[in-house]
Amino acid sequence: MSRRSSLIASGFTLLVALILIVSISPRTFPNWAFSLTGEESLGGQLRGLWQLSGDALRPRLDLRSDVPIAHAGVNPYGINTFLEQEVEAAKRAEQVRLISAAGFHWLRQEFPWYDIEIHAKDDFEDRRFEPYRSAWDKYDHIVSLAEEHNMELIVRLSSPPAWSRTAGNTRGAFAPPDSYADFADYAAAVASRYAGRVSHFQVWNEPNIFPEWGEQDVDPVAYTQLLCSAYSAIKAANPQAVVLAGALAPTADLTGRDLNDFIFIERMYAAGAGECFDIMSVQGYGLWSGPTDKRMRSVVINFARNQFIRDMMVQNGDANKAIWISEMNWNAVPPESGLPPVYGQVSLELQARWAPLAYERAQQDWPWIGVVNFWFFKRATDTEQNQSWYYFRMAEPDFTLLPVYDSIKAYVESNPPSMYPGLHQDDHWAIQIEGVWERIPANNAQLGAYALIESESAINIDWHGTDLLLITAPDIPGGNLTIRIDDRPPQSITLSRSGGLVPVAERLPNGRHRLTIEVDSALALDAIQVRARAPISFTMLLVVFTVLGTAWFVYRNSLDA
Repeated sequence: MSRRSSLIASGFTLLVALILIVSISPRTFPNWAFSLTGEESLGGQLRGLWQLSGDALRPRLDLRSDVPIAHAGVNPYGINTFLEQEVEAAKRAEQVRLISAAGFHWLRQEFPWYDIEIHAKDDFEDRRFEPYRSAWDKYDHIVSLAEEHNMELIVRLSSPPAWSRTAGNTRGAFAPPDSYADFADYAAAVASRYAGRVSHFQVWNEPNIFPEWGEQDVDPVAYTQLLCSAYSAIKAANPQAVVLAGALAPTADLTGRDLNDFIFIERMYAAGAGECFDIMSVQGYGLWSGPTDKRMRSVVINFARNQFIRDMMVQNGDANKAIWISEMNWNAVPPESGLPPVYGQVSLELQARWAPLAYERAQQDWPWIGVVNFWFFKRATDTEQNQSWYYFRMAEPDFTLLPVYDSIKAYVESNPPSMYPGLHQDDHWAIQIEGVWERIPANNAQLGAYALIESESAINIDWHGTDLLLITAPDIPGGNLTIRIDDRPPQSITLSRSGGLVPVAERLPNGRHRLTIEVDSALALDAIQVRARAPISFTMLLVVFTVLGTAWFVYRNSLDA
């Protein structure tokens, strides 16, 4: 396209966008614009809408939201903790109590290698201070606290001891060990000790940036080797364990010590990483825009960045794996601190409003997302107040709770487990089964197993959308189901022995619904598909007008050329 054609097309696009924008009521425009751009100011919203219209001209990402995804339909509420830094057991207990009271289910907690195998290989005694004690004591307590509050741990395995490197800490305290077998043995020791109590383990953190891979160039091939060594060891020690890849830092840098996360992942896959993790991990920072920002620009970091990684997973044959967000939040560094806003800058009030919206969007828009971990609850002391990242906290070291604590607590309490558009497995956290049932392994099931629910049982599901379909496993004797949706009259459905799609709800108003299924005979539930038939929205009209108008001008000018 010539420069003249490009300018005409851009001008037409802007004209169409402005005509449509000004047609919206001034009272509704700010909320509508925020829902698309994540921007609060008028200028930011107009700029964001212009950039969003340009996204319509780019190739679409292949997200495969209609395939079965393992480990996605879980309780999404997680939070990062630094419990190992609390000297007093009572403070660890108070942290977990408050976190549980806010509605969180997951604790993402590091079990640092240097704090467990402290002095030498196979030495699990802590002799740094008298009286000497088992290095496991603190971590046994953390695991017990999680169990006491019916919470689950995501144990981060990282931070090697100096003895694991011939050069000690000269390449940085986070540099990988000389022997990946030593790291694998430590990972196996943790997985074995807590088998049956801890099932999720994450291998490393942000290996694509300085100094998380040490004070040296990052190396996706070397990280893949470390990941695969740990994966095999963890699975051998605890076959039921679930292994998460290390979360990559979102960055556009290509300096060697910092490597773009997309390039790093592609090189991981090329090195065979696809066989060495069950769940992909990403960071979910919004930085300068809110959680509703729908702009997709690879060189700009926003909360929607996980979609690029989802597309890469699909291209590499990992469409059936979930993504878990290891860290999510907006930085509330106060202006009076004089600290640089390197992670963006919001007020405590805006942080409190945006964080719940992040959980909402992840559940509503991205069926491949499982847990979203807030970064972070608190530090043990306030000695890091001179660093911008300190102001991601939810509570002060003295347990003073900040507004975001109450806002997330209120959001969790007012939003019971629900199922949103996508293809969901029979173990989704929104499915409540009353009666007798068991999971049956089967090669012809969506992900290798289905739920066999006995007669005289009932299933209750809260869901959002317009249509709901059951997917039943084949070769199970057919029977009858009694279906109740909201306050509508009950209906009876006869199941086929051959299995397949069973429409349950169609063309309902798009919103929250309650489904109850009374099982008159055995039901082999393999999956549930929820759909949302949204009417043509204003946003879609904007996109259509933009694309058609630009195409028309390009065509006209090609004739003149």
